[in-house]
Order: sequence, then structure tokens, then C-alpha cells
Amino acid sequence: MTDLFSPLNLGEIALSNRIVMSSLTRNRAGAGNVPTELAAEYYRQRASAGLILTEASPICPEGHGYPRTPGIHTPEQIAGWQKVTDAVHAAGGKIAIQLWHVGRISHPDLQPGGSLPVAPSALKPQGQAITYTGMQDYVTPRALDLSEMPTLVSDYARAAENAMTAGFDGVEIHAGNGYLLDQFLRSSTNKRTDAYGGSRENRARLLFEVLEAVCSKIGHGKVGIRLSPVTPFNDISDDNPQDTFEYVVGELNRFDLAFLDLLQGTGGAPKEDWISFDYDRLRSIYRGKLIRNNGYDFETATRAVETGGADAIAFGRLLLANPDLVERFRRGASLNAPDYEKLYVGEEKGYTDYPFLAS
Repeated sequence: MTDLFSPLNLGEIALSNRIVMSSLTRNRAGAGNVPTELAAEYYRQRASAGLILTEASPICPEGHGYPRTPGIHTPEQIAGWQKVTDAVHAAGGKIAIQLWHVGRISHPDLQPGGSLPVAPSALKPQGQAITYTGMQDYVTPRALDLSEMPTLVSDYARAAENAMTAGFDGVEIHAGNGYLLDQFLRSSTNKRTDAYGGSRENRARLLFEVLEAVCSKIGHGKVGIRLSPVTPFNDISDDNPQDTFEYVVGELNRFDLAFLDLLQGTGGAPKEDWISFDYDRLRSIYRGKLIRNNGYDFETATRAVETGGADAIAFGRLLLANPDLVERFRRGASLNAPDYEKLYVGEEKGYTDYPFLAS
């Protein structure tokens, strides 16, 4: 019987089990947004997961929206990530990088030359940006010009090539959580009247152009995608998310991707407060490998895999706090609780100091 401990091929990426580490921002990059030796140790500790999806990594200087997030657009960043992939591979693991552009979820203090963040439309998000000098209100972004789209697509393709240089097994395109590609997909943030706005087909155009470019550079068997159909994070919503994402997921079939990483629910809200959405309908539409993500424990994850509801399950906070989660699941052992005060600060505290099971 297929279970969480069964091997799985996601395109060209061979997993020893179906427990995936979800992408988790940790804000611990060094100067120049370069991954550090501490990051290499953090990911090495979790290499027993079938696949690690790294923290989101900006594809270009304009893609940054938070302090100390490791990029994948400079030689120094590539070299820093190489240390991470070397450590994970030496421990027998597989690792893919999440490619990120935050779009309007940024601030001039985090942008090159203090420029405005970019977005599909000039709509200011509610909330505040985290900057190096503290919290500041979001600003009204600059709407991307039609002539800028090819450069943006090229930035994604170049970042994917950089990821291969850094030794990654694959990449995940971040098209969820209210960031740039999600901003194009959703009706609340995309008010364009050109070829990239209006209909669901037009709103999805940039995403498909990015996928086409990335797949052409590194091969479709190394490319996955993250979607979050009803997550309201970063002040985002859609008039008809079921229709929008059934269309998007249907179109993904033509790319023959390594996987679709489907973030369920509405952020950290309890399941009873989730916005209604038929995820099983997306499962029936999508012909590729599906990773389901958010709110799973061992029992619910096992049931999802055994019944065919998912091919693998991604765990975030459980793997954050339990680097040996695979072994704890095997033994039915107790789990460490996450240190929520140290999610984004603390260097090694709440990062590499979680205890392992006694051997």
C-alpha cells in the first residue's frame, strides 16, 4: 500500500518518502541577502524529508519585500545556496528553491534606489511592510508597463538557471500568498485592460509565460508551482476563485510539471473558518503529481496519500520544529512545539537548536 513513507518521483526528482518540507520564510540571510552557513545547517538537519522546498528566494533586486531574505540573482547568493545544496545532498536529501517576486508587498526602503514596488495595477495594499527600520505603511505601487513583461519573464528564467548552477534539484514558482504572480491572477489586484488583465485567461497569461520560459531553460521535470486559491494573505481575493483556479489548474496540464503544491485554507485560520473551496475538484482536473499543504498531521496526511487525494503532503511548522519529523512519524513519537517568537529572529535560536529524538 502507498503511504507517507513510500518513494515518489516528482518529474525528475526522486523522493525517498512523501513528506515534503513547505517553504518557510525565516529572515536569516547574511549581508547582500546571501544564505549563510547557518542556513546550510538548518536545511541539512531536515534532509530526511522526501523533498525540501526552500524559503522563498527573490529572483531580482526588485523582487525583495522583507529584510534578510536570500536571493538567487547575484553570484554571491548562488555561492551561498551552493553550500546549502551541498549540505542537503551530502545528507541524502533533495531540495528545490522557491522562486519569488513579492510585487506590491514591498516598500521603497527595500527597493533599488528607493523606487516604488511594481504590481499589475496601482492599488495600495492594506497593512504594513517590514523594513530594516521597522514597520511602515505599504505604498501605492507602480503598475508594470506592457513593455516590461518580457524582462520580468526573463528574470524568472535566469533565476531558474542560477538555481541549477547552485545545485538545486528543481524549482518551485511561487504563484500564491498574494505575491506578484498571484496579484496578476486575482481579480481584486489586477484591474488591467490590456492582454494581462480582465478575463481569467488574460490574468493567467504572465504565469504561463513564466512557466514556459522556466521549463524551456531547465526542463519541465524540474519545475513545480505553488498556488493558494483562497488565501487572503497580503490583502488579496478573487471574485470567483473556483472558476479562476479550475481554469489555471486545467491549463497547467499542458506543461507536464514536476508537481503542483496546493496551499489549502486561509492562512493560519482554523479549518472551521476556511473560505469554502472545492480542492478535490482541482485534484480531479490536474493530471500531474499533487502536493497538498496546510493543516495536516500524521493521520490526515496518511489518509490523503492512501486514498489518492494527494501524492505527497507538505508540512511547515511541524518540520520547522522537528527536523527529524520523518523518524518521529515512523515511531509515533511526540513532537516539539514551534517557538513562534523566534520564527523570524534569533539566528540559531528557534532555527537550528530544536532537539532530535534520542537514537
